Amino acid sequence: MGRILLIAWRNLWAHRSRTLMLGGAIAAATALLVLLTCLAVGVARTLFTSATTVTTGDINIGGFYKVTAGQSAPLVLDYPRVEAVVAKVLPDLDYMVARGRGWGRLVSDQGSIIAGVDGVDIAREPGLPKVLTIVAGRLADLAKPGSVLLFQEQAKRLKVKVGDDLVFSTQTARGVDNTVDLRVVAIARDMGLLSSFSVFVSQDVLRAAYQLNAGSTGAVLIYVKDPARVEADIALLRPALAKAGYTLLDREAKAFWFKFQEVNDQDWTGQRLDVTSWKDEITFVSWTLGAINGITFLLTLVLLVIIAVGIMNTLWIAIRERTREIGTLRAIGMGRGKVALLFLVEAFFLGLLGTSLGAALGSLAAAGLNALHLGVPKGVQIFLLSSTLGFAFDPLRILVDAGLITLCVTLIALVPSAKAASLTPVKAMGHLG
Repeated sequence: MGRILLIAWRNLWAHRSRTLMLGGAIAAATALLVLLTCLAVGVARTLFTSATTVTTGDINIGGFYKVTAGQSAPLVLDYPRVEAVVAKVLPDLDYMVARGRGWGRLVSDQGSIIAGVDGVDIAREPGLPKVLTIVAGRLADLAKPGSVLLFQEQAKRLKVKVGDDLVFSTQTARGVDNTVDLRVVAIARDMGLLSSFSVFVSQDVLRAAYQLNAGSTGAVLIYVKDPARVEADIALLRPALAKAGYTLLDREAKAFWFKFQEVNDQDWTGQRLDVTSWKDEITFVSWTLGAINGITFLLTLVLLVIIAVGIMNTLWIAIRERTREIGTLRAIGMGRGKVALLFLVEAFFLGLLGTSLGAALGSLAAAGLNALHLGVPKGVQIFLLSSTLGFAFDPLRILVDAGLITLCVTLIALVPSAKAASLTPVKAMGHLG
């Protein structure tokens, strides 16, 4: 076997022009595939990180409270009791966040917008500083009473800047109109669809607007140490909450805000909880991942077909050029199997060298593009949940990409290798080229 490896390596070196041409083509295809893989991984991580910080937890316990059968409010009453159940049941709990939920109109001197309003205790929100990019003001000032954080497009529509005043107008759970004065303390970079309908305010704003006590909130956002356990954790959490006396809504893969009409149409009053995963809450953009993965799959097929055609043609030509060499090898005692193995080893070396170079080039290109923080059009931001294009590395997927192309190159060489092995020594040595 060692002799075959040596001969294969020397053959590649002897025909180095062809080796460089084929290896370069394989490297280019691998680099393109790795770059697209890094983009797919980056988009997936951006979606997950943005969604599970800005609008949802890994697991969410939302609430609907109905004073009358036809009118509901986004409330979890006595949420510390809910948190106690979670802390007791979930084995991989990391931390929890009580997030107020509201809906109303923000009014400035020069404009107004309708928006979802999230009440936060910024001191208990370790994820927000990592995800929000502040372009004006300070995120820490969201701890001040009556404070509000806007996103760039919202601030533009309201024509306000840090330090300006707003009015939040909404309706309480009992149908009473109410207003609260706000002051803009920070403006953050847009984050696509997430920032198009949400603003952040201090917790006191929602409590004042909806006339709530300190034990009420909109939802409990749960973050776990192992996101892969989310479904198993929900399976533990739902019966535990039911045992604690809570009535649960049927689980639906639908964002919280889209459930209001359904809940209003249901004939019940009082408190009910809604337990969902992060995937349930962002189904409206999760198709983005499917689209990118689908494009990656199609591109992979196209690249493999191009490589297959190129490698097959080149190997047929190589066999014709090396017919006398094959005859000589057969004449000195090399069997058919070893001749076929020789060409397979050459193809394997060619694929391994090309994919290794391509993986390195693709990874470097991804790192460079990621460092540039490339901006994307607003229409694309809606689905990426980010204003920039992110590339991320998944070593396992990159190895799989490189291994797939190497395997493809090797398997493609089977037919030409069999053809080379089938030549008889006399016929091969008598070939004139």
